[in-house]
Amino acid sequence: MRNKLLRIYGHGHLHFITFSCHRRQKLLGTARARNLFVQVLGEVRNRHQFSLVGYVVMPEHVHLLIAEPRKGNPSKTIQALKQSVSRRLRNNSRRKGAPNQLRLGFAVTETGAHFWQRRFYDFNVWSDEKKREKLQYMHFNPLKRGLVRDPKDWPCSIYGFYAGHNHGLLKIDSP
Repeated sequence: MRNKLLRIYGHGHLHFITFSCHRRQKLLGTARARNLFVQVLGEVRNRHQFSLVGYVVMPEHVHLLIAEPRKGNPSKTIQALKQSVSRRLRNNSRRKGAPNQLRLGFAVTETGAHFWQRRFYDFNVWSDEKKREKLQYMHFNPLKRGLVRDPKDWPCSIYGFYAGHNHGLLKIDSP
């Protein structure tokens, strides 16, 4: 039996959420895949009505800093986001190759193809200090992973917004 994860909702906290691609495969390894993720994130944000304070999309995982949604809870929101992204990327991948071929490297099992690991990490951010810590972590994640020399060079993050360079691919809500 699986351990029940403790999720604390309803206190008005921000949530620092992390989730990974199946077996940490680089399924978001292309700019096209990351841009599609950001586009779907914007759509899910509008549908579930939550504030987006920060994000970074890495080749094999994602970090989000969000407020609790007006519709549902963070678990339902992340479920909708993950399903929408995997469905759209899977459909785009099939159109470009053979009809039954999954070109992104999905793990195929008896239950179908997997894009995401099942669970996600959720940390309640209860103070401004913790919020700054999580934003800084997101800003420097691409640099730490050796993907860029400067955080401003990674387009699928909110660094540019907070540094005043640009607003990035998706508008950030006032923190």
